[in-house]
Amino acid sequence: MKKILGMVAALGMLLSLTAQAGDFAEQSIVLQISDPNPFKQTLVLNVASNIIKHYGQDKVNVEIVAFGPGLRLLFAENANKGRIKSLSSSGVKFSACKNTIKAMGKKLGHAPALVSQATPVGAGVVQIVDLMAKGYKLVKP
Repeated sequence: MKKILGMVAALGMLLSLTAQAGDFAEQSIVLQISDPNPFKQTLVLNVASNIIKHYGQDKVNVEIVAFGPGLRLLFAENANKGRIKSLSSSGVKFSACKNTIKAMGKKLGHAPALVSQATPVGAGVVQIVDLMAKGYKLVKP
């Protein structure tokens, strides 16, 4: 019985370590995009790519948070959708502000179609503040 309890405890510790794998990152960076300018949208993707190249995808957490006019970066028909897919496969997370999605939906008459890599979050600014409270550094390219 003691052996079984010991194995269960060891398994629990292993699962706990696996769930916290991202905690071993040397850096955690949140990139803000709130600008409709295509140059700025490309720039934020370039910055994310440069961060991944510098630290290595296993040693850095990168999240791009899009809100306001910057949400256009995550539109399904954005010219950068291939780069978004590539960066996502390198571990970059993409957050889309639900408040902006709702507001744009009212103007468009339907919710904007987003790239599949986009994860809706309550409010983009709140997402940034919450990430910063967890130790992320904010970069606004």
